Amino acid sequence: MPRSVNAVASKARRKRILKAAKGFYGKRKNVLTVAKNVVEKGLTYSYVGRKLKKREYRSLWIARINAAVREEGLTYSEFIFKLRQKGINLDRKVLADLAMNEAESFKKLIASVK
Repeated sequence: MPRSVNAVASKARRKRILKAAKGFYGKRKNVLTVAKNVVEKGLTYSYVGRKLKKREYRSLWIARINAAVREEGLTYSEFIFKLRQKGINLDRKVLADLAMNEAESFKKLIASVK
């Protein structure tokens, strides 16, 4: 009896890995064992990168808010504290957008908090 091998599935598996490695340099793009390692590492980096992106954006928003608030004579931490005391629930993304794109309304917000 002939040996049964699931050629369709194994070929699809190889094809999927090599397709993901498309554009890589040297053996990384066409040798299965090398491509498998590199693709797996790339997927790990992309997973970690999705988490890092959130941290980096938050720190960017904080830096923008801090720069805008210091022009008005406050610090970032004082500003956030006073916002919470007044019961103004705006997240840092919105505050940073206001500080960058609508400076006048942001200055009014700072004045209402002072």
